[in-house]
Amino acid sequence: MERELIAWLRRHLPSHPCLRLGAGDDAAILHLAQKADAVVTADLLAEGAHFLLGEATPRQVGYKALAVNLSDLAAMASKPVAVVVALLLPRSGALQLAVDVITGMLPLAARFEVAIAGGDTNTWDGPLVVSVTAIGETTPHGPWCRRGARPGDRLLVTGTLGGSRLGHHLNFEPRVGEALLLSEKYEIHAAIDLSDGLATDLRHVVEQSGCGAEVLLPAIPISAAARRLAAMEDDAQADVRHALCDGEDFELLLAVAPREAERLLVDQPLDVPLCDVGRFVDEAGLWQVDADGQRRELSETGFEHRADP
Repeated sequence: MERELIAWLRRHLPSHPCLRLGAGDDAAILHLAQKADAVVTADLLAEGAHFLLGEATPRQVGYKALAVNLSDLAAMASKPVAVVVALLLPRSGALQLAVDVITGMLPLAARFEVAIAGGDTNTWDGPLVVSVTAIGETTPHGPWCRRGARPGDRLLVTGTLGGSRLGHHLNFEPRVGEALLLSEKYEIHAAIDLSDGLATDLRHVVEQSGCGAEVLLPAIPISAAARRLAAMEDDAQADVRHALCDGEDFELLLAVAPREAERLLVDQPLDVPLCDVGRFVDEAGLWQVDADGQRRELSETGFEHRADP
């Protein structure tokens, strides 16, 4: 199966200026820009945890596997260069499944000028597992990190949040172009992509920055999908919980100094909205501020992988 897949890859993977040697050897050879640092990230998607075949097509799985890695590079304000893909395939129909997964990546790779440089395949008696390692380059204006938020900074998010399981988690647009534009034209103190939910991912930022944050609940941009889920649950507060906790929004959360945040909110330089949803504070922890101005601890949490002791 592997020989056939390598032959297919050689016929179908496009050439790329950074790719000196691609699929078919023990390793790929990339030519990276001089005076740029390499930014490396990896994400693993497993059937049953991140997707269900039958509800998602193999091509959608391939798209998502690449997109989540590009979202990580966007969170670092880094330019994507190349990826390597590892597939653990169920034995039955393995070759066609591999072809379909890779085919799902090709349009996204072309849009962001990313080389699919190679990887590995194995078969087993279990479900599909897709692991992608992405390599990016820093720009003169980056990289962004999770640490760096300062008390007084405004908390900005792109797009809308919540309800990703109604389809967004399979067809979202990683905010690569938005991140590169923002890093070039504005000063961003810290950033993260919202993969596990606003409540969980914001916690990562405050813990690494040594501060806390207040979230203004009425200011959260709630997606139409989150509102649909809330309507089905017949719970007026459920839409906010979905926006805080669902995860897989893959929007950007940014820490921005107040004056710069005002400029960003007036300029609205992106094709998606930028919203101010709170501020960073001296006091450690996460806090929510309700419509009536009441402040209390934010106890909601987003997605976390659990392990048995």
